[in-house]
Amino acid sequence: MEADDSVKHSLELLSKSWRIDPQISELHLGKRDDVVDTALQVNGVVFHIPTLTDDNLYVLWKCLWPDCHNCCERQGRLPLTKDDIEIIAKKMGYLSKTEFIRTETRISSWEEQEAFGNIITTLTMLSLKRNSEEKEEQDGFPLQCRFLDASGYCGIHPEKPGVCWLYPFASWIESDKGKAVIHATFQLTGDCPGFYASKSLGSIQPVLKEYSEKIYNYNMAVSRTTRENYCSINIVDLQKT
Repeated sequence: MEADDSVKHSLELLSKSWRIDPQISELHLGKRDDVVDTALQVNGVVFHIPTLTDDNLYVLWKCLWPDCHNCCERQGRLPLTKDDIEIIAKKMGYLSKTEFIRTETRISSWEEQEAFGNIITTLTMLSLKRNSEEKEEQDGFPLQCRFLDASGYCGIHPEKPGVCWLYPFASWIESDKGKAVIHATFQLTGDCPGFYASKSLGSIQPVLKEYSEKIYNYNMAVSRTTRENYCSINIVDLQKT
C-alpha cells in the first residue's frame, strides 16, 4: 500500500537534514511487499517489529535527541489522560482543572489502524493545544509545539503529556482469552530519523525494556481516563464485521 502525501512530504523534509537508509524510506512509503511482523514480548508488552524478509533485516529505532527534536517541531496532536490533565494544569499554574480544560485544550477524534492486523481504534480525547490559537482544522497536522525552546528542550518536561514519552511507538490493548494484552509498534509517519535496519535485535532490547514500562503505564492511564468519561474508545475488528 502506497503512503499518503503527508508521509512523502515528511520524508522529503527529513532528508534535507538526515540521511535516510533506502530500506527505511521504502518502508515508510509503502513500497515494500516483504514486510512481516516479528513479535517480541517484553515485560508484558508485545512489540511488533517490522521485518524485511528479502534483505533479512529488522527495522529498529533509537532516539537521536538532542541532535534531533523533529517530533516536537512536527507534532500532530497531544491527547491527554486524566493524569496528564491534573499534572499539566498544576505545572502551568492553573488552580482549576475546569479552567485549564476550557483554556488550554480542545477535543480531538482520530482513527488508528493496527500495523499488522485488522484492528481499527477510534479515539476521542481532550488534547493539549500545541499553540494557543490552534484551530479545529489543524488537528492531526504537524505544528511546532509551543513548549519547544530554541535549544530543543521541552518547557514542561518532565510533566509533558504521556503520549510524548511513547514516541515513536503507538500502542493498543487487545483481549486474549479474556485477558487484556498491550501491544505496541512504530509510528511510520516519516518524521523521525532514528529508524535503522539491522540483522540483529540485540541493539533494541534495552529500548524495548525502557519503553515497556512507559507503554504499560500509559495504557493504564488511558483506561482510567475512559472509565471516568474523560475520553471514549471504540475498537472494531474488521475480520469480525
